[in-house]
Amino acid sequence: MDPKTFVYSAVLLLVVASIAVAVFRHFGLGSILGLLVTGVIVGPYTPGPFLTTEVDGVRQFTELGVVLLLFLIGLEMKPRRLWDMRRMLFGLGSLQIVISAALIAVYFKLFQSSWSIAFLIGASFSLSSTAFVIQMLRDQGEMASRHGHASFAILLMQDLAVVPLLALVPFIAHTGPLSAEFPLWERIGLAIFVVALVVLGGRLLVPKVLDYLARKNNREGFFLVALAAMFIAALLMDFAGMSMGLGAFLMGMMLSTSRYSLQIEATIEPHKGLLMSLFFVAVGMSVDVGVLALHPVEFALHVLAIIAIKIIVLYGLCLFFATGKSTALRVAFMLSQGGEFGFVIFGAAKAINIIDDQLFAMAVAVISLTMLLTPLLSKLGNRLALQAIESSSVVQEGPDLQAQVNETNPRVVIAGYGRVGHTVGTILAHSNIPYIAFDMDANLVAKWREQGHPVFYGDVSSAELFNNPTLHSVDLVVLTIDNGLEAVRAATLIRSRMPQMMIVARARDLAICDALSQVGVREAVPETLEASLRLAAESLEALGISNDDTSLMLRGVRSTDYALVRNGPESAQSNSESRSS
Repeated sequence: MDPKTFVYSAVLLLVVASIAVAVFRHFGLGSILGLLVTGVIVGPYTPGPFLTTEVDGVRQFTELGVVLLLFLIGLEMKPRRLWDMRRMLFGLGSLQIVISAALIAVYFKLFQSSWSIAFLIGASFSLSSTAFVIQMLRDQGEMASRHGHASFAILLMQDLAVVPLLALVPFIAHTGPLSAEFPLWERIGLAIFVVALVVLGGRLLVPKVLDYLARKNNREGFFLVALAAMFIAALLMDFAGMSMGLGAFLMGMMLSTSRYSLQIEATIEPHKGLLMSLFFVAVGMSVDVGVLALHPVEFALHVLAIIAIKIIVLYGLCLFFATGKSTALRVAFMLSQGGEFGFVIFGAAKAINIIDDQLFAMAVAVISLTMLLTPLLSKLGNRLALQAIESSSVVQEGPDLQAQVNETNPRVVIAGYGRVGHTVGTILAHSNIPYIAFDMDANLVAKWREQGHPVFYGDVSSAELFNNPTLHSVDLVVLTIDNGLEAVRAATLIRSRMPQMMIVARARDLAICDALSQVGVREAVPETLEASLRLAAESLEALGISNDDTSLMLRGVRSTDYALVRNGPESAQSNSESRSS
């Protein structure tokens, strides 16, 4: 591509993307849907100017964004935390793949003469889009939520299932140094060896290299080594016939225990956004409008059938694994789309003539359109989940919780029992005020329960815990959740269940404070601002200002809803001048 053509393509993409994203965000549909529509508009299958006809090449390049995304997720995922998810990972994740693949295969047998092709189609469509779901969860601040944990476990299991799925087609001979003649046990053996190599490298070798570069203050080398480690792990996984994203995730998880994990994340995070945006555009470019026009009824039927089957399977399995109705609905609708790995499987099948061009085009269009529908389906799932909570009259509780509630008759519920929640609980206990606390960190809950604290595992952001009528007698809910969006969501749901309940909350900044106040929180404390005010007061006292004057100043700032800080120093100066005049 010559420079002039490149500049033209870049301008076209930026103009269309800016307009589409702005419009879709204005109507509350999110930027991802806007990027997908951008891809459809600038793709080769719609009239008007387009970027390129090499859609497959663009999509393969932009999948590097998925690699970066999963690497960053791995940096936030400690190995112990992954082990705690084993029931969801191997139980729920495995059953979802098997049952979804079988049912979708039965459906496509109506259109195919071969059971093997039908099962290949079913297995491919049983996978969901890691890129879409993880990005949406991160954008919405829901990675730490109950449905976020369940969704991530299922997606991770789908990546782990790549090896047996690739064994369905003789694909490896066309993409790497391995031959399709290799028996399955050798491929699995190679996969285990590569995983062990990535784990040992990420645990032992890479941290030592990063430590050396950090001591030498070599920032450029630090960044390049972290980037190289991620891509080497991804390439090794690809060599073994597995997902590159899985390799990046494993390397990130190994480095999560390193003292350099935060710096690595800060270094790589800015580069992820551009590639992920281009990935969504590339998916939109894959939508062949001509294929849809040739067989519109059959195509629409395929899309509806796949989405319906996956929703039913995921919802039923989530209920079986006791996630709760609202979580099951959110997970089912969020994971109902096809996945980007489906492009790879169908491309492999087409390369060796297992499927024809028409079936391949249909499969790509189905995957792309289900991805396109994901933000809307997710919104529908969230709405149904809220309705399920509001209409539920069933108390979901364990005997231990019921006994504790009846025994202590708590006056306060603490949502989140980290350092802030523990401090609040300690002061309440010292004041002889009974309380009960909930947290989503199972290890933290176990630790505090061993020390006799009334802490239970529970997700207050789902509000299902408050279906317990005995909790309706408490006087106060204290939200100490670190994630501002989750705190707002929890406050909204609690307020809808118990309109008269007093709620006080922790907040990072004034923006979250305002959001919490709008949903009915009585008092939101901006911790960063309060720390700044205290620091300012100590500074004034060090300069000779009396304690009474500084205390009066602090009370004045708080009583005016932090107007002094909101307006800034210029406003403060003008107010002072007006008072003196």
